Amino acid sequence: MTQAREPEVRWNREESEEWGVVAREFDVVRDGKVVPAILWSPAQARGPLPLLLIGHGGSQSKSAPGVAELAARFVRAHGIAAAAIDGPIHGARRGDGLIGAAMQQAFREMWEKDTHIDSMVADWRATIDVLARMDGIDASAIGWYGVSMGTAYGLPLIAAEPRLRVALLGMWGTDYPNSERLARDAPAVRCPVLFQMKWDDQFFAREGQLDLFDRLGSTEKWCKVYMGGHTPVEGVQLDDVEDFLAARLRQ
Repeated sequence: MTQAREPEVRWNREESEEWGVVAREFDVVRDGKVVPAILWSPAQARGPLPLLLIGHGGSQSKSAPGVAELAARFVRAHGIAAAAIDGPIHGARRGDGLIGAAMQQAFREMWEKDTHIDSMVADWRATIDVLARMDGIDASAIGWYGVSMGTAYGLPLIAAEPRLRVALLGMWGTDYPNSERLARDAPAVRCPVLFQMKWDDQFFAREGQLDLFDRLGSTEKWCKVYMGGHTPVEGVQLDDVEDFLAARLRQ
């Protein structure tokens, strides 16, 4: 049997700093496949830092404004590093810079043909391998944030990856096409979870979202409902993201 090679990291792009947050883009190479990634950390970091993995939505990329702003919020306010990788047909994995509603539609069409779950889980696990080896990262304090597409890939990752100790999921349901894998994997999720859902979500029915939450195997789990449709996370919902994850990663 051929032994799998450890993933490699290529810090092949210049870092940037803004208001005390350093952003460094890099590539994780696993079995010859390149995974575009980014790491945010404090400019003046002291000691190993907790790490928040961010699974971006289907209309975004790893470095989209909403993702970068969320990462900066955790870095500045809590001294928590953050990292993200591009989705299967997102960001640096494509050459046209597509984002927004058109990117969201492209993702939905891809998902109905091939979910790419196994590939994304492997990409994330290789990224965790790389980051956990870094001196500035506390490998015992890694959490996950990802709603919508971030749940589609985050839930199977958490089910397979014991290094994740807390997660925020939501805005996805078992009744959505090709979501049987999430229903099967949900019982294997054991870490504390806050599940967020939107009451009038136009893509994911209430029943399907509640069913996915109910299937989670965590003994500590909470479901919180917010009014509105499938819109960006902001306001009270975003405050809840910060409060839930920061408190547990900083314990």
